[in-house]
Amino acid sequence: MMDISLKTETFGADDPTWMATAEGTDRARTITLDLALWTAGTYYPNGYIKSGYAVKKVASGLYAPFVNGDTNFPVAGHLMTPVNVPAGVTKVSGALYWHGAVIAAKLPQALNATGQATITSIRYF
Repeated sequence: MMDISLKTETFGADDPTWMATAEGTDRARTITLDLALWTAGTYYPNGYIKSGYAVKKVASGLYAPFVNGDTNFPVAGHLMTPVNVPAGVTKVSGALYWHGAVIAAKLPQALNATGQATITSIRYF
C-alpha cells in the first residue's frame, strides 16, 4: 500500500544546514522509498525520516538508505526534505537532492569518502 494523497504536515525539528547551497533545490526529483529497507528505530524513531540521509536506487527501482561499504548501488543523492512515515504503509514518496553541494559533517548519518565518490553531481565539503 502506498500513500500518495496530498496533505499538509508539520514535522519536528529538522536541520537542513547540511545543504551547502541552494543550488539543485529547484531540480529535486520525486522518488519512492521502500520502507522495508529502512529500519524504523534507526531511521525514523519519531515517525519521520530526517532530510540529508544518503539514498541509493535499488534493483526494484525504489530507494533505500545508502550504508558505508555498500558496493552494490551508488549514492543517488540525499533526501532533500523530511519524509513522514505513517503507520501501516510500505512505501512513501520523497524529494531527491541529486545536484549541488553538501556539508558532510552535518549529515544525519556519516557518508565516507568512498560513498561520496559514487555520485559526481554533488560536491562534498
